[in-house]
Amino acid sequence: MAALIAENFRFLSLFFKSKDVMIFNGLVALGTVGSEELFSVVAFNCPCSPARNYIYGLAAIGVPALALFLIGVIWNNHTWNLVAECHKRGTKNFSAAATFLLFGSIMGRAAVAPVTWSVISLLRGEAYICALSEFVRPSSLDKFPAEYGAEVLARFPCKDVPENLTKFRDEVTRRLRYESQLFGWLLIGIVAVLVFLTKCLKHCCSPLSYRQEAYWAQYRSNEDKLFRRTAEVHSRILAAKNVKQFFGFVALDKEEKELVQEFPVEGVQPSPQWNAITGVYIYRENKGFPLYSRLHKWAKGVEGNGPSPESHEMLFLAS
Repeated sequence: MAALIAENFRFLSLFFKSKDVMIFNGLVALGTVGSEELFSVVAFNCPCSPARNYIYGLAAIGVPALALFLIGVIWNNHTWNLVAECHKRGTKNFSAAATFLLFGSIMGRAAVAPVTWSVISLLRGEAYICALSEFVRPSSLDKFPAEYGAEVLARFPCKDVPENLTKFRDEVTRRLRYESQLFGWLLIGIVAVLVFLTKCLKHCCSPLSYRQEAYWAQYRSNEDKLFRRTAEVHSRILAAKNVKQFFGFVALDKEEKELVQEFPVEGVQPSPQWNAITGVYIYRENKGFPLYSRLHKWAKGVEGNGPSPESHEMLFLAS
C-alpha cells in the first residue's frame, strides 16, 4: 500500500515543471489583466434593472473566464497528446491516478487566465455590485424609506437614484465592494497556497534528482525546438520537390535553393513512426538508462508503453 501511494504521488510533479512554465503563466496572467481592464472600460455596462443585473453581472465574470479556460485547454499540448493517446492506444497503460493528474495538469494550466480574470473582476467590484445590489435587504439599511424596494436598489450601480437615497447608494456600494474584494483576496490566497503545496509535493515526490530533472526539461525543450525547425525545413524541401515534379520547375529563393541542395529528402516518414512519437509520455528507464521522450524511446528501439523485465516506468509524466 505504501509503495502504491508513493507511486501515485509521483504524478503530482505534473505542475510547474520548469521556469518556462512559470514565465508563460505570468505572461498569461498579465495579458488577462490588460484584457479585463479594457473590457471594464469599453464593454461593461450594468443594465440597472431587477433580474437582469444578476444575470449580467455573473455573465461578465463567468463567460470571459469560461472562454479563457477553453482557450487554455485548446492551447495545451497535453490536450492533444491525450486525444492522440486515447485514439491510438487507449488509456489502458495509465492508472486512475495518472489519468486524474494528467487532467489536473491540463486544467491547472488552463485555469491561470480565468482565475486571473475572476480575481481582477472581484477586486474591481463593478460586476459584483451590479449583480447583487438588488438583493441587499432594505431592513439592513438604517432609516431606508419603506416605499422603495428592489427596483430602486437595482439602479444603485448606475447612480440613477433620487437625491434622498444618495447616502444609501454609497453605503450599499461600499458594502458590496468590500465583499467583492474580500472574495478576490481570498481567491488569491487559496491559489497561492495550492501552488505552494503543489511545488512542495512536486520536489518531494519526484523520482529524479534535481539536476536530472533540470536536464530532462532542457532536453524536452531542445528536442521540441529542433523537431519543429527540422520539420519545417523537411516539409519545405518535400513540397519543393513535388511542385517541381508537377510544373517541371520550382521558384525558390537563394536560401531555399541552399536548403534543397544541403538536405536531400528522399521521402516521408510512415504513419507508424508518427504514431510512435505522438501521445502522452511517461518517463521510462531501460536497463538503467533514461528515456526522455517518445522520440528518444523510438530512436532506442524500445517498443510498447508498459513495464517489462528490461524496462522500468518511473511513473512520471512529462509536462
